[in-house]
Amino acid sequence: SCDAAQLCNCSSMGLDFIPSGLTAKITVLNLAHNRIKRIQSQDLRQVVNLRALLLQSNKISSIDEDSFQSLVKLELLDLSNNSLAHLSPVWFGHLFSLQHLHLQGNFYKDLGESSPFSSLRNLSSLRLGNPQFSVIRQGNFEGIELLSKLWIDGHNLSQYEQGSLKSIKKIYHMIINIKSINVFSEIVRDLLHSVTWLEVRRIAFSISAEMQLLRVMSSSSAKKISFKQTLLTDATVPEIVSILEDMPKLVELELIDCRLLGTGQWKMQIQANQSQTLRVFTIEKLSIEEFYLFTDLQTVESLLSLFTRVTVRNTKVFLVPCRISQHLISLEYLDLSANLLGDQSLEHSACQGGWPSLQTLNLSQNSLSDLEMTSKSLSHLRNLTVLDISQNNFGEIPDVCEWPKNLKYLNLSSTQIPKVTTCIPPTLEVLDVSANNLKEFGLQLPFLKELYLTKNQLKTLPGAAPIPNLVAMSVRRNKLNGFSKEEFESFKRMELLDASDNNFICSCEFLSFIHHEAGISQVLVGWPDKYICDSPLAVRGAQVGAVHLSLMECHRSLIVSLICILVFLVILILVGVGYKYHAVWYLRMTWAWLQAKRKPKRAPPKDICYDAFVSYSENDSNWVENIMVRELEQACPPFRLCLHKRDFVPGKWIVDNIIDSIEKSHKTLFVLSEHFVQSEWCKYELDFSHFRLFDENNDAAILVLLEPIQSKAIPKRFCKLRKIMNTKTYLEWPIEEEQQELFWFNLKIALKS
Repeated sequence: SCDAAQLCNCSSMGLDFIPSGLTAKITVLNLAHNRIKRIQSQDLRQVVNLRALLLQSNKISSIDEDSFQSLVKLELLDLSNNSLAHLSPVWFGHLFSLQHLHLQGNFYKDLGESSPFSSLRNLSSLRLGNPQFSVIRQGNFEGIELLSKLWIDGHNLSQYEQGSLKSIKKIYHMIINIKSINVFSEIVRDLLHSVTWLEVRRIAFSISAEMQLLRVMSSSSAKKISFKQTLLTDATVPEIVSILEDMPKLVELELIDCRLLGTGQWKMQIQANQSQTLRVFTIEKLSIEEFYLFTDLQTVESLLSLFTRVTVRNTKVFLVPCRISQHLISLEYLDLSANLLGDQSLEHSACQGGWPSLQTLNLSQNSLSDLEMTSKSLSHLRNLTVLDISQNNFGEIPDVCEWPKNLKYLNLSSTQIPKVTTCIPPTLEVLDVSANNLKEFGLQLPFLKELYLTKNQLKTLPGAAPIPNLVAMSVRRNKLNGFSKEEFESFKRMELLDASDNNFICSCEFLSFIHHEAGISQVLVGWPDKYICDSPLAVRGAQVGAVHLSLMECHRSLIVSLICILVFLVILILVGVGYKYHAVWYLRMTWAWLQAKRKPKRAPPKDICYDAFVSYSENDSNWVENIMVRELEQACPPFRLCLHKRDFVPGKWIVDNIIDSIEKSHKTLFVLSEHFVQSEWCKYELDFSHFRLFDENNDAAILVLLEPIQSKAIPKRFCKLRKIMNTKTYLEWPIEEEQQELFWFNLKIALKS
């Protein structure tokens, strides 16, 4: 389970214990998602160079005190999602190099009376807590001074001793999952000057009176606040905004996957001091049940003037009020992707005087359908340089559009455009029209440096003359078959050409042409996405001079033809061998045997109609029909014989007739002669007897030798016939008349037996 770098992956292997035989070479050991219940002293004693130990999602409930004693180089220990009922400081006493410790998802209710982490001087990130975790005591975090991330799952945390987290001098990112606002306010009080980024999860700000407990946050030095899966109401939003506005260093505010009960009818006017520091505001996946009744947010207009970056993504926004846009005077970046903006609402949102400083605008995944109207709505944004309107449904586009004068980057990918026109602004330096239905590209774009044409229907490269400054171009996943010398000559100044995943015909000549004549700094041609070539040509970073294409890659047609000829010859040889060694016969025999096996071993007595079925060659019919039949059927008592000429059912398959006749007869009488062993139908009858009669080791078969048969005349495939004739008595037709009466007597005795 270990690779060359001694990373050993033993996850999800159903292990009940840590495997033995671990060596000092191992640096990473992944034992996650097993059934390990205990870690014993000797389990990890040999892995002295271990850097990462992953034991999450097991059933660990017991750890010997010195289990980790030899892991002085360990940097990551993951014990999350196990069954630990307590944490012991002794476990971590020798983990001097430990930087990341994950303990969440166990069964412990507290961290003990003292600090389990006092010896972890290099600890950088700590994750702890579980649904049963309810108490944090003073001194639980002694020994930890600096953390890049502290994650506490304290959804049911009910008791927090003041000062418990105060010993940690600096925490960059604090994540707390908590339900109690009382406990949360006590924690915040201890973190006022230590946390840079505070992330609060799954808390409900629903009661206005409780907001006074959060007033302590207004003194926090945090620069970023994130609320995730948080409940807000019209009554509590003004209080929270007021608190956040008072935070002296707050730069960024996030609301991710939150829920708002209300329509923006806030009962009190937000009396804001207008924070001089808050610049970045992000809302993602905000659920407003009655979003269609939401107000125009006039009460927050005064808070917006200093925002430089605003993201409102996947929140069902269908309109930004003009007054709001006009108050965003400092806004440089606006992301409104994955919303419900249409052509008319965009025109109102981007009204005159709105977003005057905007440089980057993302309107992807909305409901825009008219490119001419979209471009005109944004044309007054003189500072706009980057515009993403991908994943809308524009379809056909006009020949003339009005765009912002300084637009440099335009993303029109996945917009159902069948053809590009002069609507595309000539000022562009980067254009992305990937994943459309383009069959050609011939625009005059004198300043264009990067062109992305991935996933279209192009069969030839765009002309180089209309885009003289092109530096990089991607034409991946089109229908290109190859490059002409003229096409490469025209793009000699380009630094990167990605043409992988096309329909190139791989040839040594083509590869040599790219290598010696293209002159492009880097060419990705791929068959598909196989060769990455630079100048001099390289394959995945190797020089092409050291790369040798296989015979298959260089002469595919010839190789395919040779393979077809070879396959044909093999089939021909198999047919010849099969004919010589009677392969068809063996197949037919197998089928007959399978049919016979599915029938009962013996027919019921009521179905027996004949004393014997007679199998003979047509060349011996004179003896059978004129001598043997007369002798036996006129005997006293007479024998009933089944003959194929007389008793087979007309229209029935002959093989079925043979099988049924043998089934309905007490005996099967074979009249053997040179003609018999050469008869095709006699073979069928004898074949069936092999499986149906001889295999049952009974006396149902009677052999009558009409004339002497040489051993070599019997086909080798009738091995059982040979064996029976060598081991079993058979009746031989005598030429002398005086012996024939004894022959008939013996035959009648055999038929009656």
